[in-house]
Amino acid sequence: MIKQRENFGSRAAVIMAMAGSAIGLGNIWRFPYMVGEYGGAAFIILYILCSFILVLPIFFAETIIGRRSRSNTFGAMRKLAPGTAWKWLGLLTIVSPIIILSYYSVVGGWSVEYLFKALTFDFTDTPPDQIQGFFGRFISATWRPIVAHTVFLAMVAGIILAGVKKGIEKFTKITMPILFVLVVIITIYSVSLPGASKGVEYLVKPDFSKISASTVAAAMGQAFFSLSLGVGTILTYASYVRKDENILASGVGTAVSDLLFAILAGFSIMPAVFAAGITPGAGPGLVFETLPFIFNKMGVAIPWISALVAILFFVTILVAALTSAISMMEVGVAYLTEEKGMKRLTATLAITAFAWVVGILCSLSFGPLSGVSLLGNSIFDFLDKLCSNWLLPAGGLLFTLFVGWKMSRADVKDEFTNGGTLKANTRLFGLIWFLLRFVAPVGIVAVFVTNLLL
Repeated sequence: MIKQRENFGSRAAVIMAMAGSAIGLGNIWRFPYMVGEYGGAAFIILYILCSFILVLPIFFAETIIGRRSRSNTFGAMRKLAPGTAWKWLGLLTIVSPIIILSYYSVVGGWSVEYLFKALTFDFTDTPPDQIQGFFGRFISATWRPIVAHTVFLAMVAGIILAGVKKGIEKFTKITMPILFVLVVIITIYSVSLPGASKGVEYLVKPDFSKISASTVAAAMGQAFFSLSLGVGTILTYASYVRKDENILASGVGTAVSDLLFAILAGFSIMPAVFAAGITPGAGPGLVFETLPFIFNKMGVAIPWISALVAILFFVTILVAALTSAISMMEVGVAYLTEEKGMKRLTATLAITAFAWVVGILCSLSFGPLSGVSLLGNSIFDFLDKLCSNWLLPAGGLLFTLFVGWKMSRADVKDEFTNGGTLKANTRLFGLIWFLLRFVAPVGIVAVFVTNLLL
């Protein structure tokens, strides 16, 4: 007897879950420093264009494959293209999210540690010179980052063990609205700070002279990374979507939610960065290195407000990290339960154990294993670049080629329009089909070429 697959209960649940997969550290941790490095508002405009013209069609491709097959990434290729080499795409998109989860959970662990520091008022009570060096001391230590990494992974596993409806759906339906409320509160606080107007201007006044080939590639890469494409997370979630769900509506809803949250994250961080007199191009350490210093500096006048904002901010980061991490783990769990017949508990523990071991190596690469080099990169940086620059775009390109060139136009249209019952989807299908076949693949290849040349 075949076990009935779980489904998300409603369109709101679908959008919350998929937006939860998309909204994560890519929005709060990565987006603000990318904006800082690539010229502010000009980058944001490119990011928005890339999200809707190039990246959203890839989102639709993964969704169509997932819902039509109603299977994990490997099973989807086996069902839709039996006996072909496309099965390797299924395997690629099982391995990729588990690798990402391994180093992503290290950064998630940083958010656990920083929330603990905020709750114990370290950011307001510690001298400024010690605050500035905290991040470096913490990540280069041996045991404390590993403990934080372990705590974060345990939280992810706990949610996954509860299943699709009671775990993923329930968690995202509760946390996503809270996440938006928290980031709005932090944004209001940030833009009200003395000197914050320069940060607001930086985000809304574009300088198009800063646009270059690397800026365009970075904008598309960020949109790609932010929407969790190319690694099977959207495909896996789509396999739990009911047949009467509107793919266009859920896709646009997810993209808009992701964009809105990313821009709010930019407004919650950049005005505070300018108010504190810190350079906006501070890089990946912008959140974890500079914001504790900002909270400390602002806490001189009204300590309790600064402490409260610090707590809210790192709660936001932690929740965002969790919503993305559970989608990564679910890809591997779905494969092991459906293809290998494992129980959900066994599959979850297996994926957790692998991510935990690899994550420890990534964590130690900032300290005891800092001398270990893989093609000129630390273990953490090597895995990050492997996934962000190569595996994610490769997966996205192959998903797009599969839907645009392997599947029949009739099957794709049938899935996108719910058998022709959705009139708006039917009218837009020609445009989506064109973007899937020609525009999106060219855009992804352009990112590959840019990554090779720069």
